[in-house]
Amino acid sequence: MAHSLSPECTPLKHAYDSCFNSWFEGYLEPAIANSQKLSEGQRNEYAKKKAEEFEQNCGGVWRKYKECVQKALKDRGLDELLEQARQDNPLRTPPSSGRSP
Repeated sequence: MAHSLSPECTPLKHAYDSCFNSWFEGYLEPAIANSQKLSEGQRNEYAKKKAEEFEQNCGGVWRKYKECVQKALKDRGLDELLEQARQDNPLRTPPSSGRSP
């Protein structure tokens, strides 16, 4: 696994990466296997359940890691550069898929 921006964040990064990878594997395999068998409502319910599972299992470590990285950015004076980049090149909303929600 790669290191984080700051050495003190690396253990949190590794913990989060491990948690996310485990969760994502458990999310993706059944989702792909059952994608043709489930209705859109069932798929939405499955996604909601897995989002709750992610929050319960990985949400806390994600927030700690994010906080650590944000502090490291600020300590290095990169937070202002990052904000300027976001203003210069804002993320755009993806185009609509044409399906109704």
